[in-house]
Amino acid sequence: MATIITIETPTLGDRSYLVHDGSRAFVVDPQRDIDRVTGLAEAEGVHITDVFETHIHNDYVTGGLALAERTGARYHVNADDEVAYQRNPIRDGDTVRVSENLSVRAIATPGHTFTHLAFAVHEGDQAIGVFTGGSLLFGATGRPDLLGEDNTDTLVRHQYSSAQRLAADLPEDAKVLPTHGFGSFCAAGGTSGGDASTIGEEKRINPALNLSEEQWVADTLAGLDAFPAYYAHMGPANQAGPAAPDLAPPAPADRATIAQHIADGDWVVDLRSRTAFADGHVRGTLNIGLDGQFSTYLGWLIPWGTPLTLLGDTPDQVAEAQRELVRIGIDELEGSATGEPSAWTHEELEEFRRATFADLKSVQHHRAVEILDVRRTPEFNDGHIEGASNIPLHQILARMAEVPHGDLWVHCASGYRASIAVSVLAANGHTAVLIDDNFDEHASESGLVITEPRFAQQHD
Repeated sequence: MATIITIETPTLGDRSYLVHDGSRAFVVDPQRDIDRVTGLAEAEGVHITDVFETHIHNDYVTGGLALAERTGARYHVNADDEVAYQRNPIRDGDTVRVSENLSVRAIATPGHTFTHLAFAVHEGDQAIGVFTGGSLLFGATGRPDLLGEDNTDTLVRHQYSSAQRLAADLPEDAKVLPTHGFGSFCAAGGTSGGDASTIGEEKRINPALNLSEEQWVADTLAGLDAFPAYYAHMGPANQAGPAAPDLAPPAPADRATIAQHIADGDWVVDLRSRTAFADGHVRGTLNIGLDGQFSTYLGWLIPWGTPLTLLGDTPDQVAEAQRELVRIGIDELEGSATGEPSAWTHEELEEFRRATFADLKSVQHHRAVEILDVRRTPEFNDGHIEGASNIPLHQILARMAEVPHGDLWVHCASGYRASIAVSVLAANGHTAVLIDDNFDEHASESGLVITEPRFAQQHD
């Protein structure tokens, strides 16, 4: 009986899969750090014979080519994809026999990209699951706009047809095994939040299988939001054929080196929690904590190619961040330092205040304050504090001139993005209070007035 093992990458909202019959195995959509896959295969006592890519990924650098080279596996990539490496070209309807009782069938499912493939896994004659990549997700689909506005209208209709095809082609008890949809910005609209699904379940809950094409297309296009800027670099990297990453520790950085990097305009990123950062940090450093979507937001914000140094509590924390970064193609680090922040600078440590929405309400009784909401525009439009300005986090560097002056309080949905924003503002000469609190639970509860948008926001 086939065993399907999920390999989670929660900070990118993605999944890879290892499937085996006890002896031979195949992998679908592996992440760049292939040691996770090879280690799992070794622990399972199986040999990887095949690696499949559902599409040329837009949100991470693949480990597929490196894994195939490392293991001697056949590397299956759509024959119509323009790539700079040798692969086993695969097309709609092709079947790959992995073992005597385990086979994989390619199904053309354009929509997320033009050449997207899903892969149905068969045990004997029975389809037991389908690896849907960025096609059919849990309660949603992959977004159709990552290849540019000129292609979106065509791709969104392809996506609808592809979802319909999967539902018609596969049995209701077949497992749906997507790559995206667990916090990934590759999803179009909200996913169901479930941890597993089947074709039958998707027929019941997925709008792509329950609405008319025109209604679904209109709803999908209306719900599209911004996506990370680093996506622009992923497709070319994956077409070129990325090598396995070098995860050797970066060079140690002392106080003088860190100070020089900051003076040079390099990025020096503090990986610690926002609580620790607020209590004391090196002037000019940025706080992008490992306790959130670290690589997504660092990749979204950093001008691509900017030299990067990491600061963390421990070497393990730096190593985890390095692993996160190679997944999005940031391979080169200037250096790193660990331990106490007092060891990273000769200057006095900087601090900033953390507060709650109740604190904000209390302060408003005594003086006027400026509120900066760094959530994305659709979040802001769903409800925001009366009088708040909205500059989404991913636009904060480009719109620094619009940041309000005065007694500035910054919030997001939970505190994570707001802490990044406060650190960016501090590095650019602003002083702000971090509202480290849950917006949905505590903003209204604290007596703050939540209102509809005062003006249409066009920046996204």
